[in-house]
Amino acid sequence: MGNIVSQSIVLPDTGRRARPMRWITRGIGILIVAIVLARAITVSIAEGYPLTFWASQLVNGLVLGGVYALVALGYTLVYGILLMINFAHGEVMMIGGVAGFFGLQLAQALGWMSGSVAQVAIALLAVMGIGMIGAMLTGVTLERIAYRPLRNAPRLVPLISAIGASLFLQYSVLLVFGVSPLVYQRPALISGGFRVGPVFIPYTGLIIFLTSLALMAALFIIVQRTRLGRAMRAVAADRDTAALMGVDVNQVITFTFLLGSALAGAAGVMLGFHNSVIKFNSGFIPGLKAFTAAVMGGIGNIPGAMVGALVLGIVESIGPSALGIPAEYKDIIAFALLVLVLIFRPQGLLGEALAEKKV
Repeated sequence: MGNIVSQSIVLPDTGRRARPMRWITRGIGILIVAIVLARAITVSIAEGYPLTFWASQLVNGLVLGGVYALVALGYTLVYGILLMINFAHGEVMMIGGVAGFFGLQLAQALGWMSGSVAQVAIALLAVMGIGMIGAMLTGVTLERIAYRPLRNAPRLVPLISAIGASLFLQYSVLLVFGVSPLVYQRPALISGGFRVGPVFIPYTGLIIFLTSLALMAALFIIVQRTRLGRAMRAVAADRDTAALMGVDVNQVITFTFLLGSALAGAAGVMLGFHNSVIKFNSGFIPGLKAFTAAVMGGIGNIPGAMVGALVLGIVESIGPSALGIPAEYKDIIAFALLVLVLIFRPQGLLGEALAEKKV
């Protein structure tokens, strides 16, 4: 048998070469931020927007960010476990909204929406529960039929399957319910809003924001403090080793889809109450925006998904007015922000939280 001789390999010092490029990139980033701020200040002075206007836009951004956050958490969970982008997740949210609509119709037919405050509150929770169950069933079915058979395939194959699943769900709902939107009728309990000084805050907006914070906190506790959460982190770190240690990988992945889909279903119901309508394509753009938020915050990072979603919602709400452009261009601002984050901080605002196999 021959002896194995170890050789030392001298690698070029790429660190010194990278430093000038790093400083150039940072300088360009600072320049872009300075130009945007200068434009915003110039437009604000020229238009003479009062502080109440910006406060109202901030409230709208936080509400929008709360919806994005609930969907982005599902993207983060699935990517953290499977390293797969579930592009059908926005449609899971839409299915939750549709299921919630029929739950609302049932509650109204039974007279639960015209009773006491406690009865209406319980009925609203039941409607949200129905939406979450509908989304959970959809998410688990997708995982079982469209993703599990492709689990060991090249990463591009499940991505194509997810896009196909997204289109299938959209046009299935279109075929069944038609192009007309399903109209949510708000009960008096959550209609209207209240004022904090001159700023009007809708009840539905406040509910969305507070619920998104509560659900994110609950999800964080589940992942970090429970036995099943430890199993999820083990599967994310090394699926094969976790299976050898007795972890039921299929069960963990199914539970991951259940959690993410439940959050998306809650977002679909709350968005239906806030916008008063839900239709077959209501989940497409919010799904893309939620994916953008997850990448911005740091893919695989639960608090990062929340922060990225709130930042995206605020920028999308304030951006058109601050830059003096039509509100229809808010999508351009959102995706331009994603490009800038990927260029100047590709790990996201709070950094990625992905486990790496060590050999």
